Amino acid sequence: MSQLSVTLTQHLAKFNAGDRLVPIRVQIEEDARTDIQRLRNLRVTNAAGTAVPLAAVADVSFSQGPSSIKRYDRERRAVIGVDLESTGAMSDARETFLTVFEQQKLPAAVRLQASGDAEVQDEVATGFMTAMGTGLMIVFGVLVLLFGSVAQPITILLSLPLSFGGVVIGLLATNNSISMPVYIGLLMLMGIVTKNAIVLVDFALEEIASGVPRFDAVIDAGRKRARPIIMTTLAMVAGMIPSALAMGDGGEFRAPMAIAVIGGLLVSTVLSLVFVPSFFTVMDDFGRGVWWIFGRFIGPTDESPEYLAAEAAARKPAHDSAQPHAPAE
Repeated sequence: MSQLSVTLTQHLAKFNAGDRLVPIRVQIEEDARTDIQRLRNLRVTNAAGTAVPLAAVADVSFSQGPSSIKRYDRERRAVIGVDLESTGAMSDARETFLTVFEQQKLPAAVRLQASGDAEVQDEVATGFMTAMGTGLMIVFGVLVLLFGSVAQPITILLSLPLSFGGVVIGLLATNNSISMPVYIGLLMLMGIVTKNAIVLVDFALEEIASGVPRFDAVIDAGRKRARPIIMTTLAMVAGMIPSALAMGDGGEFRAPMAIAVIGGLLVSTVLSLVFVPSFFTVMDDFGRGVWWIFGRFIGPTDESPEYLAAEAAARKPAHDSAQPHAPAE
């Protein structure tokens, strides 16, 4: 079907509506739009201010074209939208669309811009990375202040990747894709996994400070702290089961989040009891090695063995002199 697209811009008067001016738009009658001769005779003003026929400055003919032209940021835009089935994943649909788009061999000036839910998904992914990075930096800073060390906070943060495997397994087992609820679940999971690692590391450090050998302290921490960690995991999993089963209004939206949290908690709990003590031992040796290399440039601190020995030696004469002398016989 042939369509006609004619745009004539003139400095027309404006209607005074009291508090605002409404531009006046002039259109020719609809029956005249099919008369090619009348369109050619339309009068337009040239640069000299003289009214000339439209045919004198343009080629007027019937052809096919869009009924309306849409623009975004002053660029022409063509919107292609689809509705996915309830079981369809947006990531799979985007890959299929990109494959078809590349096969069309469009001009180089044509570029693809995500919009709608696809644009929201990209924004959520970017925001999640920012939130994750900011959260890790804040947690790391708080842990450094809490433990007074850099090595052990790294041990705690190394436990976070242990939960990602459980998230992937849970989503694959239930045929769910990564979406915004999954990102929210990952943020929740980050706090719980960090808490479990803190419980193990803090207990081991307290045992070492009380004089227990490091190996025995690590084994004792895993044995005595396993019960509260497992109880916390089971309570969280039990609370997430109704959401994972998509119960209630909007349950389909919350189900991927609950599945991700359940899978991540189960896997991270098992792996944390095995790998966190190993990370603790490795990072403790690493910290001692760094202190042995650079400690000589800093000098003994209040808690170093050299300082404690020197302080004990300095107090010993004063302590001996304070003892009462036995009377001579």
